[in-house]
Amino acid sequence: MPVILRRAVEADAGELLTLQRAAYVTTAQLYRDPFLPPLLETLEQVAEAIRSEIVLAAVDGHRIVGSARIRIEGSVGHMGRLVVAPDREGTGFGVRLVKAVQDHAPPSVRRFELFTGALSVRHIALYWLLGFEEFDRRVSDEGIELVYMARERDA
Repeated sequence: MPVILRRAVEADAGELLTLQRAAYVTTAQLYRDPFLPPLLETLEQVAEAIRSEIVLAAVDGHRIVGSARIRIEGSVGHMGRLVVAPDREGTGFGVRLVKAVQDHAPPSVRRFELFTGALSVRHIALYWLLGFEEFDRRVSDEGIELVYMARERDA
């Protein structure tokens, strides 16, 4: 059965939160910080994101195996919470999710932006491959160096 990408619904919030926490465990270990914002997000906050943003779910049978979000501000789509189930990493879901969430953005979105931690070299390499370029670096409130990347929408 092929994996289906669809808009998440509020009923998905619990499974999305569980997936997000599982996916961010390795990131928390990399940064030696168990209090990363994605690990502290609540069920209500995930449900609110589903209501107010574009949230995609990659569904394999009855299981959500990946997700991505995009928040629209004018002509910019802020991408985030790109997560893949740990047992599905390295299978192309990340690439598929990044492309799909951009495709779901309204035509008024001309630029896509995202950020990741500077130590997350695999993520940075993936975004470079997908046409993103670094435009800024900042240190988060948690003391983590963040790499901000962007790409213009294809014409």
